[in-house]
Amino acid sequence: MIFCMSSPFLELRDRLFENSVGFSIYDKFPVSDGHCLIVPHREYADFFDSTKEEIDGLNQLLFQTKEFIKKKYNPEGFNIGINSGKAAGQTIFHMHIHLIPRYKDDVDNPKGGVRNVIPGKGDY
Repeated sequence: MIFCMSSPFLELRDRLFENSVGFSIYDKFPVSDGHCLIVPHREYADFFDSTKEEIDGLNQLLFQTKEFIKKKYNPEGFNIGINSGKAAGQTIFHMHIHLIPRYKDDVDNPKGGVRNVIPGKGDY
């Protein structure tokens, strides 16, 4: 799998932060400067299959990574996203959370934020 240590896509040095539940890394195909992924050690596809311990640990990593990205890149906002299922655009079936820094004028109209995953639904 793409996030396991035997994967040619991931090396230990790539990890920004790690705890007993998971780790954070930069996204290999970032949509903005500082785009990161929060990944559990346990391989499972769906966020809704996370245990309470995993949710707590992943949230700790999410906040830790956010503070790091805020200091390093100084974004003006963040989007947090999880693709859950093929219909939602999931292509890697090892659950992961996207932490996407947002910058002034990075899109023409940021209104609606994550609602824009369905074209035309963000502007309401």
